[in-house]
Amino acid sequence: MIVDFRSDTVTRPSDAMKAAMVAAPLGDDVLGDEPTVQALERRCAELAGKEACLFMPSGSMANLVGISVNTRGGDEVLMHEGAHPINYEAAGPARFAGVQIRPLPGEHGILDVDTVSAAIRPEDDHFAPATLLCIEDTANRGGGSVYPIERLDALTELAHSRGLKTHMDGARIFNAVGASGHSLQRRLRDFDTASFCFSKALGAPVGSVLVGSADAMKLGRRVRKSLGGGMRQSGMLAAACLYALDHNIDRLAVDHANAAALVAGLQAMGLDSRTPPTNMVYVEVPDGPAWQDALEEAGVRCFAVGPTALRLVVHLAIDRAGVDHAIRAFQALQ
Repeated sequence: MIVDFRSDTVTRPSDAMKAAMVAAPLGDDVLGDEPTVQALERRCAELAGKEACLFMPSGSMANLVGISVNTRGGDEVLMHEGAHPINYEAAGPARFAGVQIRPLPGEHGILDVDTVSAAIRPEDDHFAPATLLCIEDTANRGGGSVYPIERLDALTELAHSRGLKTHMDGARIFNAVGASGHSLQRRLRDFDTASFCFSKALGAPVGSVLVGSADAMKLGRRVRKSLGGGMRQSGMLAAACLYALDHNIDRLAVDHANAAALVAGLQAMGLDSRTPPTNMVYVEVPDGPAWQDALEEAGVRCFAVGPTALRLVVHLAIDRAGVDHAIRAFQALQ
């Protein structure tokens, strides 16, 4: 038995999702007549409570376009020090948007209002002007943490009062929706732009979207094209995303329950692991890389994310039997 906890990006489309992809009506998105992409964009804009939406091949591109439409070259972008654009997007914001990122601390990946306020420097020719605040929800390196809705409200209010725009990196925003009980529209209410991803826990093979105002998405379409993100018969990919919206959101609660069961098993054997807010499990072990290798041999795939830390991500391809298999593999290493 092999159970792959490396990421929720390893999910595979189901047979029903593949059938929806094959059946999708197609056009040419660059030429503006891709009906399935347009259907997805309309639906996502409505779900998010925004004017418009733009389909992207990846979450990294969606974040880069979101940053680009909210800034100018030479600006400063504020975000948590563990945020995805700093750590996992190959310096795209610096290379292509021409902005500098100012990393900020915060417990479990969650930014504090006072920390952000103190980081917004006064206008001075010596300083790059801070023009954008980025929030990641859920916070990956924070252990899948979910922003309290009151914190989102306070942060967006602060940013806008100080002249900053706001972008939500919502790669796993539907996990946050399920865990918090607040709708997607409510969580994104005060953000100028937001991205969310279909190729993680929602089980689609490819695809993210960026939502925002009509003007921002018009500019975003041009930026996407310059980055090589214009796609042709992309309705096959959009159809998978539409299927995911219909079938794979409510079941995220199963992933959260399975992650909690995994942590309960790890805690029972004395391992240090925080009860997960969503589908991500971080656990302290004596030697992260060595335990990763040993678990791999036992049929449990995961990543060492530090000298003494492992990350295991629960997703739709992992059931309770897979969780039990992982617990037994950990027990065998003690």
